[in-house]
Amino acid sequence: MQTDRVNLSRLAQDKRYRQVLSLGYGTVNAADGTKYMVMSRDQNAGRSHSMKTDNSSFERVEQFKCLGTTLTNQNYILEEIKSRLKSGNACYYLVQNLLSSSSLSKNLKIKIYRAIISPVVLYGCETWSMTLMEERGPRVFENRVLGRIVGPKRDEVTGEWRKLHIDELNDQYCSPNIVRVKKLSRMRWAGHIARMG
Repeated sequence: MQTDRVNLSRLAQDKRYRQVLSLGYGTVNAADGTKYMVMSRDQNAGRSHSMKTDNSSFERVEQFKCLGTTLTNQNYILEEIKSRLKSGNACYYLVQNLLSSSSLSKNLKIKIYRAIISPVVLYGCETWSMTLMEERGPRVFENRVLGRIVGPKRDEVTGEWRKLHIDELNDQYCSPNIVRVKKLSRMRWAGHIARMG
């Protein structure tokens, strides 16, 4: 274990060192003290484990946010995806006036989506290993935003306004969808890792 290298009593007393990264566990700085998390696929790992110093003890947590990414003790990515989609939704509502403006062209609105909203949703996506079920959330989010950017279409047969279908949205967007962009950035990240090692 790496805890031998760290003087825990000094860290518990000195506020500058509240965020300890060399303990061998994930830790998080909080107003009431330092907390730690044991990361393992085994559900019972660290259940009876506790960390104490002279007169301080550290609370064990199941998840925490570090550098804008939500980490869980079971390494579930679904919580992080939900958090990213929530941030992307907030970002969308900040630029909603621009995206619904009739004075901006559709291409400019799509550029705004790709430059402002998409990076917020895809932050840290290089480390996500998603199942098909987990890919559904980002796809639905992107289709909803693109549907609002492109707007409704008048049906040629009935003359009524209707939302565009997914394949029509993809034809209008002319760029890889959000899941494809995630996979490309994951491959780019894997290339960086391969060159480093």
